[in-house]
Amino acid sequence: MSDCLVAKYGNARLPRYTSYPTAPAFSVTVGPDEYARGLADAGKAGPVSVYLHVPFCRSMCWYCGCHTSITRQDGPVREYLDVMSQEIELVSFAAGNDVLVKNVHFGGGTPTIMRPQEFAAMMAKLRSAFRFEAGASIAVEIDPRTLAAPMIEALGEHGVDRASLGVQSFDPIVQDAINRMQSFEQTETAVAGLRSAGIAGINFDLIYGLPKQTVQSCVETVRLAVQLRPERFAVFGYAHIPAFKKHQRLIDEASLPDAKQRNEQAEAIAKELVKAGYERIGLDHFALPDDQLAVAARNGRMRRNFQGYTTDDCDTLIGLGASAIGRLPMGYIQNHVPLGLYQERVASGILPTAKGYLLTEEDKLRAKIIERLMCDFEVDLGQLCKGSGFDTEFLIERNDRFGELVADGVATISGDRIVVSQDARFMVRAVAAAFDAYLGSHGRTHSRAA
Repeated sequence: MSDCLVAKYGNARLPRYTSYPTAPAFSVTVGPDEYARGLADAGKAGPVSVYLHVPFCRSMCWYCGCHTSITRQDGPVREYLDVMSQEIELVSFAAGNDVLVKNVHFGGGTPTIMRPQEFAAMMAKLRSAFRFEAGASIAVEIDPRTLAAPMIEALGEHGVDRASLGVQSFDPIVQDAINRMQSFEQTETAVAGLRSAGIAGINFDLIYGLPKQTVQSCVETVRLAVQLRPERFAVFGYAHIPAFKKHQRLIDEASLPDAKQRNEQAEAIAKELVKAGYERIGLDHFALPDDQLAVAARNGRMRRNFQGYTTDDCDTLIGLGASAIGRLPMGYIQNHVPLGLYQERVASGILPTAKGYLLTEEDKLRAKIIERLMCDFEVDLGQLCKGSGFDTEFLIERNDRFGELVADGVATISGDRIVVSQDARFMVRAVAAAFDAYLGSHGRTHSRAA
């Protein structure tokens, strides 16, 4: 792929397409009443997944794009967890106390900022409010720097089977530039403790495109990380959006790599992981060949949701906590972001819905197209349009964005089958964006496509 095309598409600001439509399309016209009606049917649509957002950290990583607050005290966390427990009751009641849970994901922030007894109480609350499938999967995001032995023990005792550890980079120069000092030894100790507690699924998050990062430092990070043999890696490009995340202004923009350098870093990481025995999956994930994600990718059953690439096949995701986004067959729901407003609504016995989006039939079709492109790098438009009431022509005709991608060799089309070119897969978001009917209509800045 030529440098000019890397610059042309790699610098484009595009969604990550963990949902469609994406969050900028959400509207305040969708509120608690619509959510309650959707929850009333949640139990009829099969098993559900539950996401719990814990928006607290002990220190701020300057690259962070998440909704989180910094606290040195435990009081705000305890108060928040009490409110979240009340929200669980509200959701369970609205759903008729008849929801079967297949997957649970604790995200943040730093979910393990909870004390062990608080995590135990939250799991007990979930199990009392919802029915759990036998063998339900429970995943937790972890900051290895603050993970202590009692919390590891609590995670193991309460059924956690997957842990996602933030690593980002082991280069101390990069760590200093992002305000996240984390030694290899801290990470190694956390992994050993988690595995001794019976938590078999370990994921590492790495980031490229960070300040002062080089191809060599990316490679050295991977060589250290693979010594711990996590089952999966997620490799994300840093999204620099200081207009939305003011703490990112502490990062020296002059030290950030350009699109060409970001692509070189991403490819160097990928090459090193493949050499270490990991299979490249989708845009930014890697897994050992016998991992469930690798198997799902090979069989065309991989999905994409707010946690990225996943084996989660539930059509319903219940989001709990401030800023959490949920997905129901009818559409998307997002809770209030400000902690005070979220807590006020729940304390008043009101579902804390701030906004959402009700899906049209065309939205559902476009969502399937974008998901298959993001997961498989190809899609059969005819197969997806069959029975939907739409034909393929309306997706292709006058689609100038897609035509340009084909002309540039980023994608090909044969009949109804679209394929992202092998050497352009890192630009798959640009191809997905060609089928986004709302792109650019909401004035939102997204991260770089590469």
